[in-house]
Amino acid sequence: MTESVSGSAAKVPGDRGRTTIADGVVEKIAGLAAREVLGVHAMGSGSGLSRTFGAVRDRVPGGAKASVSRGVKAEVGEVQTALDLEIVVDYGVSIRDVARAVRENVISAVERMTGLEVVEVNIAVSDVKLPDEEDEEPESRLQ
Repeated sequence: MTESVSGSAAKVPGDRGRTTIADGVVEKIAGLAAREVLGVHAMGSGSGLSRTFGAVRDRVPGGAKASVSRGVKAEVGEVQTALDLEIVVDYGVSIRDVARAVRENVISAVERMTGLEVVEVNIAVSDVKLPDEEDEEPESRLQ
């Protein structure tokens, strides 16, 4: 027997209404999850100039928010999402193993936190960080 209110079945309070998740939310979750994987040196373009500008942007107040999702593009639907990631890997690691670990960590984090089904995670490796390359962090002009 079901109880009804005004002729319709009563809904659980948590089922009343709709929840939407912005692309940027999924991009941040995926970016953080990808960075947790050993062997991922950076996210986004591997060119030295781009990394330099990224380091500058990270130092500017309010600029760090953009860096969390740098290198990640998400397409979010009502129940599914697809992701494209661009990563820079450390020299000497197995790119295949790093990509697999990134894919697993990203899918786990996004599905756990959002409830969305991740249908694909495409990974583009844009550069390899060599051991003798210095991280290009420009000197800060602010003191």
